[in-house]
Amino acid sequence: MTDGAAPALQLDDLKVAYRVRGKDRPVLRGISLTIGRGESYGLVGESGCGKSTTALAVVGYLPSNGRVISGSIRVAGREVVGLEGNALRRLRAKDLSMVYQNPGQALNPSIRIGDQVAEVFRIGGAQHADALRRAQQALGKVQIADPGSVMTRYPHQLSGGMQQRVVIAMALASDPALLILDEPTTSLDATIEAEVLDLIQHLQQEFHSSVLFISHNLGVIAKMCERVGVLYAGRLVEEGPVQAVLNEPRHPYTVGLLRCVPRGGVRKDRGRLDTIPGFMASIEEQLPPCVFADRCALAQEICRTEEPPMHWVTKDHGSRCHFHEKAQDLPRVMSSELGKPLIVDRAVTPLLKVDDLAKRFNQHGRQITALAGVSGAIWPGETLGLVGESGSGKTTFAQTLLGLVSPSRGTVELNGRVLPPRLFDRTQTDVRVLQIVFQNPDSALNRRHSVRRILRRALKKLAGITGATADKRLVELTGAVRLAQRYLNVRPNQLSGGLKQRVAIARAFAGEPRLVICDEPTSSLDVSVQAAILNLLVELQAERKVAYLFISHDLGVVRYISDRIAVLYLGRLMEVGPAEVVFGAPHHPYTEALLSAVPTIDGGGRDRIKLAGEIPSAAAPPTGCVFHTRCHRFLGKICEEVEPPLVEVEAGHQMSCHIPLEELRRLQSEPREVATGEAL
Repeated sequence: MTDGAAPALQLDDLKVAYRVRGKDRPVLRGISLTIGRGESYGLVGESGCGKSTTALAVVGYLPSNGRVISGSIRVAGREVVGLEGNALRRLRAKDLSMVYQNPGQALNPSIRIGDQVAEVFRIGGAQHADALRRAQQALGKVQIADPGSVMTRYPHQLSGGMQQRVVIAMALASDPALLILDEPTTSLDATIEAEVLDLIQHLQQEFHSSVLFISHNLGVIAKMCERVGVLYAGRLVEEGPVQAVLNEPRHPYTVGLLRCVPRGGVRKDRGRLDTIPGFMASIEEQLPPCVFADRCALAQEICRTEEPPMHWVTKDHGSRCHFHEKAQDLPRVMSSELGKPLIVDRAVTPLLKVDDLAKRFNQHGRQITALAGVSGAIWPGETLGLVGESGSGKTTFAQTLLGLVSPSRGTVELNGRVLPPRLFDRTQTDVRVLQIVFQNPDSALNRRHSVRRILRRALKKLAGITGATADKRLVELTGAVRLAQRYLNVRPNQLSGGLKQRVAIARAFAGEPRLVICDEPTSSLDVSVQAAILNLLVELQAERKVAYLFISHDLGVVRYISDRIAVLYLGRLMEVGPAEVVFGAPHHPYTEALLSAVPTIDGGGRDRIKLAGEIPSAAAPPTGCVFHTRCHRFLGKICEEVEPPLVEVEAGHQMSCHIPLEELRRLQSEPREVATGEAL
């Protein structure tokens, strides 16, 4: 029986171990926390700290080599450690639900959406027809516009945001006492992420559910949670109200995490991001009494001989640190000064120039316009940030530059010379000069080859060097990306995500490229690793005058590293300009909506602008301004019938909008509620 007055979740000195090579290796080292009824609690920390293991222990899904060593897990007052069989299944069916990071993997690809959602109700005892009716109601509650139609579709026929809504509908169908959300928005665009987060908040209020929210995005935690716990190496090192922990951190690890995040308008030319030295310890390493001591600049002998107790700074804000009062004075790991100026000379010939670049695909007899006449340039040593929702054409644009996709019309010029449209027709120099770093290094690196072999092959193919010369260059290359020599003889699967991405960057730089396309290079990384990779890219740019096309849906990262920003929507440029100009008002209404969707650590930011629906189909784009069907600044007939040209509205700042710049300035300085499609 569950107790309606008991906390939704109570962990008491929970210890979990994984059996590795015949020994129990501790993963959770005595976690205690409580989540009250209707409360939202955030759990943050780097990969490997034990966040997901905590969630899996609660729902009873630990891997076969994992077990609870000691401690207690109570859900709504009921002890769940030791539950198995029917008792465990009833717990999962009635009291617990979990939403995972990747909804595409959580849904069965061979079963229609309606049947998958209805199954939750059938397990609860509903008859087939009643289960289908309630499934349709559940999809309506998660704000799916046409639930009847969605019921008949398969998961692959839905966007990522729609898939996540379906998973949330299934999770809430049983009205659980506790909803666990494990990185539910990590793979989503900023606008879709904001919609999903708004939905979760609305449903939590409606169902009075308690939430355990696991994320490495501190801005999301600030938006969604009342309290937060900071986990490191299986130990809760700081806990308290979210604003107190994020604004007045009292543990060196929390301070380090916050310094890794680009915030407050910080940019690469105004100082480097700080990082956390070293790496998260593996489960086979023996840790000192203070689990963070080996990476902490404040550590002293006491940290290696006595475990720090939880010091309560206030009645509800605690820090497990002997020197918690000095935490905010933690010395920087990285000097804030880059040491070399970042200068972009736009008086010279552009490194890369595209003119009227368009690409159409034939799909099931329909013409899909992925790019519609994009023109622009990138200069030596410059970073151009490219942002936009999924389906806006960012990846197609990158593939066209690389020659992986041939344009339907238009040209790509490199140093004033028109490049052949197909990769196979380009020279070795063309290939060497244009390189790419992908989002997922696991897919980009050959897992059967050692790091040494991967990089030597790149040196041979791109730079044409072998033997002793290649060995010397290999040492220089790994040194440039801060990759220790001991990693050269290991395979990619033996490296952390950050080290894999360093290998991918080293491979891209093997041939001394002039332009590197960075396609979401940090989106899957912890904030500490992300900061190190961003610093590395900036250092390489300062040393080698390399240019970047930086594609990302993390607008804070884009703002930090970019000199200029291009905003793409349905294959068309909506706005191009200096980063500070684009991020400051006035800007295009679509840019305005994107920026309003970004959650911030300090909890402030812009009034949220909710766009209607999803990005339209590229097979049938709207007439006139393609953004008019979702635009909160909609003027009327002119937007529906006339496509606005991309024109310079001020020095270096281009925009495609019928609303004059000064009128946009006035509108955006006086925020007010405007319904999508309403004439101003």
